[in-house]
Amino acid sequence: MTAGYPNRDVTIPLLERLTDVGADGLERGIPFSDPLADGPTIQRSSFEALQNGTTVASVLADLRAFRAGNDAPVVLFSYLNPILAYGLEAFLSDAVAAGANGILLTDLPTGADPKVEATISESPLALIRLIAP
Repeated sequence: MTAGYPNRDVTIPLLERLTDVGADGLERGIPFSDPLADGPTIQRSSFEALQNGTTVASVLADLRAFRAGNDAPVVLFSYLNPILAYGLEAFLSDAVAAGANGILLTDLPTGADPKVEATISESPLALIRLIAP
């Protein structure tokens, strides 16, 4: 689900409800202004989340609050630009501190940026790849 959609007030209750009904893990999308690799649903929800003021920092703050009462695995879904704008090392440190288990980057193909890949791989977060059929 896109963080901050439909608004931040429902973020934690939605995450809790998903685990209550049996979700084994959660994917939290960090909204991005130009999600070209995604379809219209994620594009719309990202646009609305950004209009609502959702930021990388607010996504991490909400995750930290959710973690106070839940240990379900959480993967953050993002494009690389918001993470680089936040600062890669700062993001990795803050995401781990907030309770993230992994990061799924839609626009970081294997070998595209070995330094970024190595930095993420050396962190406690699992680097999750998308592979086209």
